[in-house]
Amino acid sequence: MATRCLADIHAIEQVPLASRNLPASTYAALRAAADRHPAALALRFVPDVRDLQASHAWSYSELLAEITRVANTLNAIALGKDDVVAFLLPNLPETHFVIWGGEAAGVVMAVNPLLEAEQIAKLLRAANARVVVTLAPTPGTDLWEKISSIADDLPSVSHYFWVSMAPYVAPAQREALQQLGEQRRAEHAALDIRWLHHSMQAQAADALDSGRDIQGSDLSSLFCTGGTTGLPKIARRTHASEVFNAWAMSENLQPQAQGQVYFCGLPLFHVNGQLVTGLMPWMRGDSVLIGSAQGYRGDGVLENFWALVERYRVSFFSGVPTVYSSLLQYPVGGRDIGSLKYALCGAAPMPVALFNTFEQVTGVRILEGYGLTEGACVSSSNPADGERRVGSIGLRLAYQQMRAVVLDDDGGYLRDAPTNEAGLLVIRGPNVFAGYIEAAHNQSVWIEIDGEQWLNTGDLGRQDADGYFWLTGRKKELIIRGGHNIDPGQIESVLQSHPDVGLCAAVGSPDAHAGEVPVAYVQLRVGAVVSEAQLQAFASEHISERAAVPKRIHVVEALPTTAVGKLFKPALQQQEIRNTLQAEVERAGLRNLGFDVVQDASRGLLARIDGQVSAAFREAIERYAFKVEWID
Repeated sequence: MATRCLADIHAIEQVPLASRNLPASTYAALRAAADRHPAALALRFVPDVRDLQASHAWSYSELLAEITRVANTLNAIALGKDDVVAFLLPNLPETHFVIWGGEAAGVVMAVNPLLEAEQIAKLLRAANARVVVTLAPTPGTDLWEKISSIADDLPSVSHYFWVSMAPYVAPAQREALQQLGEQRRAEHAALDIRWLHHSMQAQAADALDSGRDIQGSDLSSLFCTGGTTGLPKIARRTHASEVFNAWAMSENLQPQAQGQVYFCGLPLFHVNGQLVTGLMPWMRGDSVLIGSAQGYRGDGVLENFWALVERYRVSFFSGVPTVYSSLLQYPVGGRDIGSLKYALCGAAPMPVALFNTFEQVTGVRILEGYGLTEGACVSSSNPADGERRVGSIGLRLAYQQMRAVVLDDDGGYLRDAPTNEAGLLVIRGPNVFAGYIEAAHNQSVWIEIDGEQWLNTGDLGRQDADGYFWLTGRKKELIIRGGHNIDPGQIESVLQSHPDVGLCAAVGSPDAHAGEVPVAYVQLRVGAVVSEAQLQAFASEHISERAAVPKRIHVVEALPTTAVGKLFKPALQQQEIRNTLQAEVERAGLRNLGFDVVQDASRGLLARIDGQVSAAFREAIERYAFKVEWID
């Protein structure tokens, strides 16, 4: 049925979820899809979008066969159902084979391949990973170099599998890659290193050799969430949560035609890449198109995106605001993009001006949504067939409850927030995760309400009279740079280690392209003398995650604090918005324009601008993601 409003979600819920007979596991869901559509196109890979004619394709039966071979490869090394298979891979077809085959054999852990070696080692040790799957030595990449440099610090890892780029390059390059790989294997003879393709070829493709009966409550995956300093925060997810979320997302996107093409441009180490451009379309019988191993970051991907849409009749893609902003730099021209109906935007707030401009220029309808790793992927979205409220995160998923609540001074449930009053967003449903690996991380994540356990999302929001949710802030204080989550704690811990730094606080500063960029405020120790440039150099040297290096560091006499002496970051966030506004006012040559940034009870941080301004100035301000109230 079409999902247009909250009443339609209530109508879906009239059928008990148990009667939906959802598959028990991700592998069962993929097998059911292959049984229904064996010959239909499931997956296509375009290695270089500058050559759209060259692609590789798999039918549903072929996709299931590859996934099964991976599961049996892992079974052959006696991988147990609770053993962890970690992967560090770009966006390749094999990445999907490893994700879903790994879940059929054990527990799969996605690791960001852009992390530095020390961070990777910390995560692999925390998860007690037994297997690591990564890219074979390849010119222009350093993945194996990073992994091999930490191998001695990974006592739990017994096997390494290499994924080769050989199937996607010219014959002469294939031979060179093979020779390079064998040379590197000889240099690391003490490690058990195997070529994944070769190992898969020796395995059966029609059934799981393990005979495993996968239960919905079995762990399926581990995902790193939040920061990676100190004890890693790693979420444990189940097969049932992933299957439900994929199914429920599809229900929220109704109506949809059969045989759509979903473009995968976000990384497959992210939940959106795996579920929105993976399990969800496959459970529907649709196909997935991977455009380059680097996704949106790949050479020529954004420049040739509209040609890709035209050539392969793309129906749907998912992106963060920076992707939409970048695509506007490349005109559609005479391309036929009529197949492209919807695009999903999440991970970071989307500026209203960008939303409107993109829709006007392309004709593509944007569906803003919200989700978190702990909720599998998506928790709410604007309806495809109903009213899309710009700036909102839409309606909750069917069967997943979502509400804004007010807590007492001890962090316990006090009351529900009434309509349009901001509160803490909490969710409860079949998509919610099974907790973090580290017990200490679970202490404040659950809230008991009327005898039921709800997940504390850490985000602040409100619900309007029609059931639409609106974010008003992030209690977790994550800085979201182009969809990339940055824990301010990792910036602060580095700067705090500087001998001249007494206190520091990292916050997000508005950025028209990336949504936010990290900046830091530093209070020096008494008598200390150090320049902002010296602190910037120190941060650049010691913060291993490049995206987390502060764009600016401000030395201040004193950081703002609360009455009890705690750092008060909202004051710094307000200052960053004021600075942004002031820069735009000066750029526009305006005088006597009044503006302020306030904490609004229902809308969160709000920029109020008082005075007559040009349409161009309005457009410049609305490029940013902060909320604006114009007072003429």
